[in-house]
Formats: sequence, structure tokens, C-alpha cells
Amino acid sequence: MKVGLFIPCFVNELYPHVAMATLELLEGYGVDVAYPMEQSCCGQPLANNGDSSGACDAALRFTGVFKDFDYVVAPSGSCVSHVTHHYPWYIADNADFQRLQPRVFEIVEFLQDVLKVDKLPKPVHFPHKVSIHQSCHGLRELHHASPSELMIPYQSRLERILQLVDGIEIGQPERRDECCGFGGTFSVDEADVSVAMGRDRVAQHEATGAEYIVGADPSCLMHMGGIIRHNGRAIRPLHVVEILTGRGGAA
Repeated sequence: MKVGLFIPCFVNELYPHVAMATLELLEGYGVDVAYPMEQSCCGQPLANNGDSSGACDAALRFTGVFKDFDYVVAPSGSCVSHVTHHYPWYIADNADFQRLQPRVFEIVEFLQDVLKVDKLPKPVHFPHKVSIHQSCHGLRELHHASPSELMIPYQSRLERILQLVDGIEIGQPERRDECCGFGGTFSVDEADVSVAMGRDRVAQHEATGAEYIVGADPSCLMHMGGIIRHNGRAIRPLHVVEILTGRGGAA
């Protein structure tokens, strides 16, 4: 099995430790991982701002870079969702993309659906309470959890994978699937609304008594982390792979 590691552009620039933790986790399970140096942005910002031509070019580039891998794995539900659910708007008839599309996974999806893991590569002890943040793309397009509006039995990928960690206490905010307010360029175009939503979301996570907000989408964690730092709050954001690799204790 040859896996192409897709690291979103902002993760590469701002959260390289998340990229390294993702690589460590995959290699810990014996996966043969390669990082194509020619990869670039998936094109989601272009699509969100109406640049269909640029978004199409990005989709074709991504497909060309990753088409020969058995799987493509990334530590970002938002970017994976854009590739798997929105590239068809631009390149649905592209034969290489048609073959690639079902082989692109967010890291937790890959661990659970492809590798079907039931333990971590090495024991991890994390004696802290965490509050799970379900990102909107992960929740409603990747089905990381059950959206409350569907009124279906509850499930959570993040909760299941975190149960493999020794000593962890897992909590959920009262409104478990509320948006953090980031929304990509929404946070720029509607900054006041975005910040207000983020403050509310951080407060909901704090109300659980958690020390950490844990999610699978670094963009949401970035947004809430900025609000936390600006307001001097004690709670800290962590990407799930940081905990699964034992890197979270230093956060």
C-alpha cells in the first residue's frame, strides 16, 4: 500500500507539527508514505471566492500529483471534503479523478475504514479532559458524527478513536455540532460575526470543564485558537493526531 500524504497549505505553513504527527501515525501502522513535493493548495479558497477557473486548475493539479497512489490521506476534513465532494463540479468527467476520488481520505476515516485499527501503534497516556469539536465539513459531508438535525442515532468517529487513548476523559459541548464561525473567507468577509460565533463556541467547550478542544480540522482549531490566545483563555486546541501520537501533552 502506497499512501500519498496531502498536507494542506496552511497546515504546512502554520502547523507543521500536525503534518509530522500524521506521518508518524501512518508510519507507526506500517504504511508506506510519500510526500509529493509538487503538491499545492487544493483550491478551496479559490472555489469559495468564485474563481471557477482557478479552482479547476487546482483540481487538475491535485489529481495529477496524487493519481498514482493507492490512497491519499490528509489531516483536514475541510480540504478532503472539498476534493471528494466539490471537485466533481469542475472535473467530474476526468478519468484520473474518477479513479482517485474514492481513494482520498481524512486521517481518522483512513484509520477506521481502511486500516480498521483497534489500537494505537504505541501506548499513549493522556490524563486530561477534552471537548470534541465537530467541524461542519467533517460532520455533514464526511459523516464524522451524526448531525443533530437528522435526529438519527448518535455516533462520533473522533470519540471512537480517542477511546483508544489511556486516561483520557471525553466530553461534548451542549450544542455538539454548532459551527465555530471560521468558514474560510467568511472569517474575513464577516469578521465580527465570525469572531462572535467563535467566542460562543469556545465558551461552550470551556463549560464542559475540558482542558483541550480536540478536532480533526485544523482550520477550526486555528480560528478558536486565535480567539483563545487573544482573550487569554486557559483551554487549548489540539488536533486529534497530536493526542494519538502522544505529542499532545506539550501543547
